[in-house]
Amino acid sequence: MFKIHKSLGAMVAAGLLAVTAQAASAAEAIKIERQSWPFSGFFGTFDKAQLQRGFQVYQEVCSSCHELRRISYRNLAQPGGPEFPEDAVKALAASAQVEDGPDDTGAMFKRPGLLSDPLPKIYANEKEARSIHNGAYPPDLSLMARARNTENVAPWYIHPFLMLRDILVGYQEGGADYIYAILTGYKEPPEGFELMEGMHYNAAFPGHQIAMANPFAAGDGQVQYQDGTPSTVENYARDVAAFLYWTSDPKVEERKRIGWVVILYLIVTSVLLYIAKKRIWSRVEH
Repeated sequence: MFKIHKSLGAMVAAGLLAVTAQAASAAEAIKIERQSWPFSGFFGTFDKAQLQRGFQVYQEVCSSCHELRRISYRNLAQPGGPEFPEDAVKALAASAQVEDGPDDTGAMFKRPGLLSDPLPKIYANEKEARSIHNGAYPPDLSLMARARNTENVAPWYIHPFLMLRDILVGYQEGGADYIYAILTGYKEPPEGFELMEGMHYNAAFPGHQIAMANPFAAGDGQVQYQDGTPSTVENYARDVAAFLYWTSDPKVEERKRIGWVVILYLIVTSVLLYIAKKRIWSRVEH
């Protein structure tokens, strides 16, 4: 009887250790390296060619599963974005069939897309999306670069200094860094790592198990760039991450310009107020 209890105890202990190990793995802080982006910092601006390539990657790879509902066709031609020729964007919009209506009889109908229309829907609703993807729900990518961020893995007493550094350099590109890390993080699981059914190993994802399959499993050459940029997985990930950063804040360049105008205004106003104060108080006898 004692041997039986001892065996059961060993089994329970082994099970607890396994659960603890899995929980520790899921809670593991993952360091995501910062990337160099042309739009980073106070003076950064988007590389229009990069955004155009990123849109191509989204169209040819990501759009089969993920929607981009907060972006309209007209945004693709507006300043501060990919700035595609308007005629090309009109043709792209017209190639989509958009549901509209009701008409005079109360029926819905299909029509060619317009510049004012959002990019097309893929699923009728969330349940349809989950039924197609074995229960997983592919999120809309419009705001993904704002919804995700990197995690600071430094000791707690270092955090205030890192926060100050981020303020001084205007760091806001955590979402782009995260997306790039996820897209380049697909690897073979290490020895002894057990993947759940339907999951894929990703070195940058919390717990290292992600439902989304590697979108660039076909490797280099999967998307053919037309501007001479090497068609590599690294460039696919970088370009689409930059594009999704833009979709999360299409007015970022305009916002930066307005910010500098406001700062200049405040500086000039401060100087004028100082001069006025000196002139007024210079007449007061001490």
